[in-house]
Amino acid sequence: MQLSVIILNYKVPYFLTLCLKSVQAAIVNLDAEIIVIDNNSEDESCQLVSDLFPEVILLKNTKNVGFSKANNQAVKSAKGEYVCILNPDTVVAEDTFTTLLKFISTKSNVGIVGCKLIDGAGKYLPESKRNIPTPEIAIKKIFGFSKNYYVNDVQENEIGKAAVFVGAFMLIKRSVYEQVGGFDEDYFMYGEDIDLSYKIQQAGFGNYYNGQVTVIHYKGESTLKNAQYASRFYGAMQLFYQKHFRKNILFDALVFLGIKILPLLPTSPKKIAIKETIVLDNHKTSFKKIIQTIATQQNYYTIIPNGCKFSIGSNSSNSRGEVEHYV
Repeated sequence: MQLSVIILNYKVPYFLTLCLKSVQAAIVNLDAEIIVIDNNSEDESCQLVSDLFPEVILLKNTKNVGFSKANNQAVKSAKGEYVCILNPDTVVAEDTFTTLLKFISTKSNVGIVGCKLIDGAGKYLPESKRNIPTPEIAIKKIFGFSKNYYVNDVQENEIGKAAVFVGAFMLIKRSVYEQVGGFDEDYFMYGEDIDLSYKIQQAGFGNYYNGQVTVIHYKGESTLKNAQYASRFYGAMQLFYQKHFRKNILFDALVFLGIKILPLLPTSPKKIAIKETIVLDNHKTSFKKIIQTIATQQNYYTIIPNGCKFSIGSNSSNSRGEVEHYV
């Protein structure tokens, strides 16, 4: 089997449905499987998968075991030569996987392949390609100087090497994933994508960014950006430094200070000004065209997945989108 698409779900049944519809359309011409692993959502997620996607392999955890452990569980059952770690709050185009698999075949010693991510309003997400957050880079980022945190010598629509990719979309050869031990299960959520990217690079593989492939990532859906999020995120970053970059007292003190202070700072949702709500109907329009439309002009878009009687979208990175049901 060529590809296993692995989607970890936690309490986002309708975004998961949209994601699965797009993935189904993207693997039509591939020898591929879809694995959904649910972290005890206790909502209609599993029932929707069973009812609407009987061909999808559904794994159910009886408790929320976190991002790393759940994805490792799913990879163990995967049959594909390649695995794609994919968030449930994403939308891929019909040619996403075929294009990236073809791209991988032109490179040697490939680690992770990432792509251009945009949010639900069409805004480019700079975390699509990041540098290793060494203490120097991290300290600058913590205190508001983020230029070196992201890869700047590769433009958003270009192709080039990048060190770190976000866990919302990672395409990896399964043997490489297994060679480095997969996601480090010391991380419950956040930081594990940085850790995996770093381990793969340290093992001698090259990580590549392909900005000619665009995927929607509805930030804010899998986890709300609240105080608990901040605590977990910066706690994960602290763990990363302890594992890989513990150098001296000064660096430790500055990183520790930033990690402890930033979760206490108030955050406000970042939303674009809504001109109008544009509904994109997948019954009539391909996912590729939908993604191209959203990427063209920032606005508030909702998508009606093929075969479904609801539309869904989000224009905020800090709060969840809304579902509108149709009779």
